[in-house]
Amino acid sequence: MAVHKKAKYILDKYSALKHQRSTWEDHWQDIANFFLPRKSNITLKRTRGDKRHDQIYDGTATHALELLSASLNGMLTNTISPWFVLKYRSDEMNQQDEAVEWLESCAKIMTQVFQRSNFQQEIFELYHELLAFGTSAMFITDDVQDDLRFKTIHISEIYITENEKGMVDCLVRKFHLKNRNLLAMYPDAQLPNNILSKIQNAPHDETAIIHSVHPSTTPMGYDNNKNMDFVSCHIHEESGAILRESGFKEFPYVVPRYLKSSSNEIYGRSPAMNALPDVKMLNTMVKTTIKAAQKQIDPPLMVPDDGFILPVRTTPGGLNFYRAGTRERIEPMNIGANNPIGLQMEEQRRKAIRENFFVDQLMTIQGQNMTATEVMQRTEEKMRLLGPVLGRLQSELLQPLITRSFNLLFKNKKFPEVPDIIGNQDIEIEYVSPLAKAQKTQELSSIMRGIEIFGSLQNVAPVFDYLDVDGLVNHIKDVLGLPAKVMRSTAEVKQMQQQKQQEQIEQAELQQAQQVAESAGKIAPALKAGMLNE
Repeated sequence: MAVHKKAKYILDKYSALKHQRSTWEDHWQDIANFFLPRKSNITLKRTRGDKRHDQIYDGTATHALELLSASLNGMLTNTISPWFVLKYRSDEMNQQDEAVEWLESCAKIMTQVFQRSNFQQEIFELYHELLAFGTSAMFITDDVQDDLRFKTIHISEIYITENEKGMVDCLVRKFHLKNRNLLAMYPDAQLPNNILSKIQNAPHDETAIIHSVHPSTTPMGYDNNKNMDFVSCHIHEESGAILRESGFKEFPYVVPRYLKSSSNEIYGRSPAMNALPDVKMLNTMVKTTIKAAQKQIDPPLMVPDDGFILPVRTTPGGLNFYRAGTRERIEPMNIGANNPIGLQMEEQRRKAIRENFFVDQLMTIQGQNMTATEVMQRTEEKMRLLGPVLGRLQSELLQPLITRSFNLLFKNKKFPEVPDIIGNQDIEIEYVSPLAKAQKTQELSSIMRGIEIFGSLQNVAPVFDYLDVDGLVNHIKDVLGLPAKVMRSTAEVKQMQQQKQQEQIEQAELQQAQQVAESAGKIAPALKAGMLNE
């Protein structure tokens, strides 16, 4: 059976990307062995259920990875509280209450979908892989029951490449399916007879599947008959048969990189890579320390070379016989295992590992004599510490994740009907997670300090005339991420302002009338007295 040119193109691309990735795999395997042993099947062919922690003698690395993963999840994508809001790019549209309320309802529905779907467990896995390997991937699709479905893909399965902007827009995944599930997943697949025979004779054996997603503008004659921006194609690797062809309006994967060392590297670098030398050294040192402790507790014995018939019994209560009247006896060997310098060096390595993962900063505990302000300041410092991480994660994780989720829910009509006033307005994403809010705290502090200074100068000059109060209130609302439902609408505020102005005018007119009446009351008796005198 001749291989289709599309299948050949994908298989050739997979082979090329596999070659490019090969230089990373040994490094990833080392990292997985020490940081993420449950996923240490990169270059090693692990058996399901085998032991994977038996070579780790110190848990500092795994604990640090777990802590930072949990912290990023809590500070960036915690579904308990809103971590993003949707806004219009047009400032004028953001003043339209009907349009704003519709967008807020969409964001609320998205948050609810994230809560009831498998988003939390999959995003937590994504953070693990990101911090360990520097690169991670998540596939996002729609779901009948939960509206959205998420799946974090192990680094061993993905092969990626970038576009001219440095964004990942092409991903090839190699995974395995049991033969019995192959036809169920791909019912329309046209497989050769020999492959069908294998499936029937060995239903529990596994077969390799290649899934490629790339832009529709890719050469090699890819027809875009579905009018999609990205082409999806599933290939049976052994036979080269095309199992399924489809497409996506947007890239269905999110592929964040923690850091990139240079423009020539496609895959990212991670805190685990920085800490790996310290982890290896610490593991060796702790292993040696354990051996030394064993020797202290159960030391080697010095036994005279004669006079003993039976072997030496070192068990509790063991009896060892020697000739009476002699000074020869069994004695433990002094091994000098108490080495405080070694323990100090171990602690130095632990500290270096913790610093790579910000453990000490993340574990800051409220002291007994700390005020609420001090606790808040420490929390803000902790948030700002992770601020540099936020830039790349926003562009490569959060933004494509929200965009993909929004488009899927919109396509499946999970949002309320769009008001006519919106039209084709562009929508922007604003992050209101604890980490994002911490970055804005400095701006809010500057605003409040400016207001205090203006207040002290008010008696000297009318400095508040320079402030746009409405703009100031709206900006503070945006910085704090206050929902529209706790704020009065623009129309209500204008109506209240007009009503207050009208009341002030009426009050002034009433006071003027009272003054006129009082003046008239004083003048009338004087005029009357003058007329009588005449």
